Amino acid sequence: MILHPAILALIGASLVSSFLILYAAWGGWQILCRWDISSGSELQLNLERRTYLTSTILSYNFAFQMLSLFLFIYTADNLHNLFIGAMCAAGTLNANSYGYPLLLLKIFNFLLAGVWLVINHADNKGYDYPLLKIKYLLILCFVPLVLVESYLLIRFFSGLQADVITSCCGSLFSSEKETVSGGLAALPSGPMMLAFYVVIGATVLFGGHFYRKKQRGYLFATAGLVTFLIAAASLVSFICLYFYELPTHHCPFCLLQREYGHIGYVLYATLVGGGVAGLGVGVLMPFKKRKSMINVIPPLQQRLTAIVLICYTLFVLVVSYRIIFSSFRLVTL
Repeated sequence: MILHPAILALIGASLVSSFLILYAAWGGWQILCRWDISSGSELQLNLERRTYLTSTILSYNFAFQMLSLFLFIYTADNLHNLFIGAMCAAGTLNANSYGYPLLLLKIFNFLLAGVWLVINHADNKGYDYPLLKIKYLLILCFVPLVLVESYLLIRFFSGLQADVITSCCGSLFSSEKETVSGGLAALPSGPMMLAFYVVIGATVLFGGHFYRKKQRGYLFATAGLVTFLIAAASLVSFICLYFYELPTHHCPFCLLQREYGHIGYVLYATLVGGGVAGLGVGVLMPFKKRKSMINVIPPLQQRLTAIVLICYTLFVLVVSYRIIFSSFRLVTL
C-alpha cells in the first residue's frame, strides 16, 4: 500500500461514511416500522426528533460522498507517475482489478446521493413528512452500495505497489481493444457527434417547455438521462480527440492534467451536475400533487431544470468552442 495523504484521507472518510450510513439505516428502519404521524405519543415525538438528526447526518455524508468522486479521480491522476507505463489516472486505475469497478460504482453512488439530497430537501419543506418513507427506503438500498464501495476502495489502494507495470491510456482506450473502453473509442465519430447535438438540443427544448409550462416532466427527465449517457460516451468517442488534436487518443483522463487547463474537471462537473438535477426532476414527479407538496415541488423542479440547462449548455459550449476553433478536423462540419 502506498502511504499517500490523499489515500489515507479517502480510506478514513470512507470508513466514517460507512459507519454513519449504518447508523442512519438502523434509525431509518425504526422510523419505517414505528412511524405514525397521527400519533402524539412519546415514541412518535422521539422518532420525529431522530429523523432530523438522521437527515442532517446523511446530508453531510452524501455531500462528501459526491465530493469524494473528484478527490478520488484527482488522487488517481496524481499517483500515475509512480507506476511504470502510466500516463494519467487511466494507468493508476488499471494497476489492479479493483480500480475501474470502483470508479463506476462511485459515479453511480454520486448520482444516487444527489437524488437522495433532492428528495430530502423536498421532504424537509413538507409539513407532514410526505417523502419520509421513500427517502429511508432509499437509505436501506444505499447501505450495501456504500459498504461495497468502501471494500473496493480499501482493496484498490492496499493493492497498489509502486513497482507494478501498468498500461498506458493509449492502450486502454484503443479502438482495437475488445473492452468497454475500446468499444467506446471505436464508436463512429460522425454519428456520435450528430447524436450528441440532437440529444442536447432535445433536452434544452424539453427543459425550456417544462420550465415555462410545467408539463412533460418525465420526458424532460428522460432526455436529461439520455444526454448524460450520450455525452459520457461522446467524451471518449470524439470530444477528447479535439482537445488532444490527435485522431487516436481517446483517453478521458488526460483532460484533467495541467497541459489541457484541467478542463476535464469542468466537463465532468457540469455533466454529473446536469445528470443529478435531471434525475431529481424525474423522481419528484409522482409526488408533486400531494397536498403538502403542491407549493414545494414545482418551484424546486424549476430550480433543478435551470441547473440542468445551465450545466448542459456550459458543457456543450466548451466542447463546441474547442471543435470550432481547433485546427484539428475529424469530421467536416
